[in-house]
Amino acid sequence: MNEDEFAELALGVDSDFTRLFTGMPGESETEREARTDAAADVLVDLHREDPALAAFAERLLSAAPVPLRRPAVIRRTASVERVAA
Repeated sequence: MNEDEFAELALGVDSDFTRLFTGMPGESETEREARTDAAADVLVDLHREDPALAAFAERLLSAAPVPLRRPAVIRRTASVERVAA
């Protein structure tokens, strides 16, 4: 059982909920800012309504890899040097 399956069974949350707090690889800076703003709003409600779920969401938020961007691909072209024999 992975963490998403555990959260769904134990806390009643789905993968969309966890992605709100962890993000998605390749998201842009604008997408990340919008997502974290929404996550902060959700956390305010969770602290009031479900402290255990709020604690889980905060752990997800703090464990999210930063930055959540795909690494740049560096392409190199092969060069051929001719050496006098």
